[in-house]
Amino acid sequence: MNLVDIGVNLAHDSFDADRAAVIERAHALGVTRIIITGSTLESSAAAIRLAGTAAGLYATVGVHPHHASELAETDLPRLRELLAQPCAVAVGECGLDFCRDFSPRDRQEAAFRLQLGLAMETGLPVFLHQRDAHQRFVAILDECGARMPAGVAHCFTGGPEEMRAYLDRGLYIGITGWICDERRGDALRAAARFLPLDRVMIETDAPYLLPRDLDPKPRTRRNEPMHLPHVLHALAGLMGIDAERLAAATTANAETLFAL
Repeated sequence: MNLVDIGVNLAHDSFDADRAAVIERAHALGVTRIIITGSTLESSAAAIRLAGTAAGLYATVGVHPHHASELAETDLPRLRELLAQPCAVAVGECGLDFCRDFSPRDRQEAAFRLQLGLAMETGLPVFLHQRDAHQRFVAILDECGARMPAGVAHCFTGGPEEMRAYLDRGLYIGITGWICDERRGDALRAAARFLPLDRVMIETDAPYLLPRDLDPKPRTRRNEPMHLPHVLHALAGLMGIDAERLAAATTANAETLFAL
């Protein structure tokens, strides 16, 4: 297979000791391209540096809603500089997270608008995060009007109604190992059955969201992009299609959205 993992936190310190080996293990299982997630100014810069070290690595550049309080308009030149790098393929991870509220909601919304503005300015897609904030999230997207950038609802965990709202706005849907979680994945599994083949992508969100149904169980809870084929097969089963067909579709969708 020729898979694209659209979301890996490869700059995370849990990969410091064996980052090259992590990439090699992924390649051995058909994960030939990885998009490294930027979630702060610092991690976005690190993602850009990492993406420059090997073929098949790309990066997103942005500020996660958890860190929205750290983003000011004076940071926009630095973000623009990072987004201008050839390996930068999206603005984000950006959006809203009202589950943990690590940043005040008004600051989250302001940071989200700033980054949507950058996407409209640069023509890059957005790598989107939403948790417990659906109504405000779509309302802010709708403020963009006809200029709303293309994008993907990264690590989508909602049900059919939320998925339809995102599809209606032209977004792709990113599926992670959450779909393998028997404790909390029911809504996502219900939605996945209706997920259009031309709107689906797959990701691990490593080192997070290790699929709970891996057999044998890994020795640690750290997720890796080598587990992306497991997510692919789980999703293919729910969608009722061959894994090879789904693999081809997810890769084509990633190539289209991120201009890989």
